[in-house]
Amino acid sequence: MRSVLRLIGFTTVVAVVLLHAAPLLADAQAGKIWRIGYLTHEAAEAVNPARVSFRQRLRELGYVEGQNIALEMRAAEGTVERFPVLAAELVRLKVDVIVAGGDPATAAAQRATRSIPIVMVGASDPVSSGFVTSLARPGSNITGLTSQSQDLASKTLQLLKEAVPNLSQVAVLLDPVPGAAKTFREMEVAAPALGLQLQALKVRSPSELDGAFATATSSKAGAAVILARTFWLNRALIAELANKRRLPTAGMLPAFAQAGWLLGYGPTLSDQGTRAAEIVDRTLKGAKPADLPVEQPTKFELAINLKTAKAIGLTIRRRSCSGRIR
Repeated sequence: MRSVLRLIGFTTVVAVVLLHAAPLLADAQAGKIWRIGYLTHEAAEAVNPARVSFRQRLRELGYVEGQNIALEMRAAEGTVERFPVLAAELVRLKVDVIVAGGDPATAAAQRATRSIPIVMVGASDPVSSGFVTSLARPGSNITGLTSQSQDLASKTLQLLKEAVPNLSQVAVLLDPVPGAAKTFREMEVAAPALGLQLQALKVRSPSELDGAFATATSSKAGAAVILARTFWLNRALIAELANKRRLPTAGMLPAFAQAGWLLGYGPTLSDQGTRAAEIVDRTLKGAKPADLPVEQPTKFELAINLKTAKAIGLTIRRRSCSGRIR
C-alpha cells in the first residue's frame, strides 16, 4: 500500500508516479473494431480523471478510437434511474465489453446481460452487492476494481480525528446500500479506540442533504463523514452545505477535497481508470471475467483542502499531516 499527501492550496505537492510499459496491441484480429461501452454518472463531456486516464492507457496499449475501437459513452447525468435503459442500449449495440462506473451502473449492467464482460470501476463492496461471488473468484461475467480496502474506513476516521482537535462525535451520512452499511460497521468497530461516537444519518437523495447536516450540527457533531458514493455529482453542494455550518467533512476519495471538503483519503480516480483499461485489454484478448480477480486499491492519497480548513477555523500543520500516513 502506498500513501501520498497532497495539500490543496499549498505550493508543494508530493506525488507517486507509476510508470507502465507501453506494449503494442497484438494484431490478432486485423481490421476488427472493438466496441467498448462505458456507463457513467457524469455527462460524457465532463472531465473526469478516471475517464481521462482510461482513454490514455488504452492508447498506450495500442487502441485508437476510430481505428480499432469505438467508445460508446452513456451518461446517466446524475439520474441513476436512467442506468437500466442505458445498459440495455449498450447490450443492443452488441458491445464487446461494458465499463461500469460505480455501484448503480454495475447493477444495471448486471441486470442487462450475463454474457458480455463487465468491468466495474470503484464498486464499494462487490461481494455484498451480489456482483461477484468473491474477490478472488468472481464467478460470473463481472470483474474489475473495488474502491475499498480493509482499513480504509478506520484510516479515514483516524485522519479526521487528527485533523480536528477535540473531536468526539462524528455524523456519518450514508445511503441505504450494502456497501455503505458494511463500511459504517467497520467504522463502528474502529471508533471506540479513537474516542469517537458515530451518528448514522441515512440520506436517500440530494434533497435530504441539508436536513442531514442540520441534524448533525444540532446533535453537536464535530465533523461528518460522507459514505454516499451516489452523491458524487453533488460533492460541491455537500461542501457548501457543510462549510456554511463550519462542519469539517471527510470522504474516501482524495477528489472530495478538491470539491471543498476538508479531507479525502483513498484510491486516486486516475489510477482506477488506468487499471480499468488494462482489465479491458485482457478481456478483449480473451480473458474471462470469472477468472480475473477483483482488484483492491494499492495506492492511496490523502488530500487536505487548506482553504476549507481556514474558512472553518482549523489550522492544519503540514508536518503532522505528513507523518501520520507514513
